[in-house]
Formats: sequence, C-alpha cells, structure tokens
Amino acid sequence: QVQLVKSGGGLVQAGESLRLSCSASGSGFSIYSMGWYRQAPGKQRELVAAWTRGGSTNYGDSVKGRFTISRDNPKNTVYLQMNSLKPEDTAVYYCNARVLIVDYWGQGTQVTVSS
Repeated sequence: QVQLVKSGGGLVQAGESLRLSCSASGSGFSIYSMGWYRQAPGKQRELVAAWTRGGSTNYGDSVKGRFTISRDNPKNTVYLQMNSLKPEDTAVYYCNARVLIVDYWGQGTQVTVSS
C-alpha cells in the first residue's frame, strides 16, 4: 500500500503563485510515475503534470510554461510550482502515484484563483 500526503493549495488572486507538494510513503514499492491531476466542477479529471521513472515529464497543455513539476527522489516527493495562476486553474488537485499498474490517489486539495 502507498499513502500519499499532500500539502499546499488555497485561495489566491490571478497572477499569483502556489506550490503543492505530495509525499509517498509505504513499503516495498517502486513508483513508476508521480504527479498531479485536477478536476474542476462539471469537468473530467485531467493531467496537470507528472514525471515518470524514466525521467520524462508531461504537462497538460493549459499549464505548459506556467507550472513546473520537480521531485525529490529519496523522499518520494513531488512538488508542483504553479505560477501565473488563472481563474480557470480553479479545481481540486489530486496527487497520483502509479506503482506497477495500480494508481494511488491522495486526498484532493482545493485551489481557487480569483479574478
């Protein structure tokens, strides 16, 4: 079992920044990928940013150039730096870790960007 603990989130104004972090804990696991997804009201959950064990990173089109994902491998932690936030970034953000073919999800954290 993998447990995901997140921190960060909250209410900011458009143009401001936030940082989210997510740490994975447990035993006997090897993470294939780890990152963040988000879900806005009435919309499907979508990829925000993720890295894979192979070293590649993927970003959702709407956040490219504004968000940056980084990781601390020894701590099994990923960070999401969100700059130039827009009202359309408002959503519940979920940390995700994939171990083999199993997806683990953390509790969502609300990010609200006011205009």
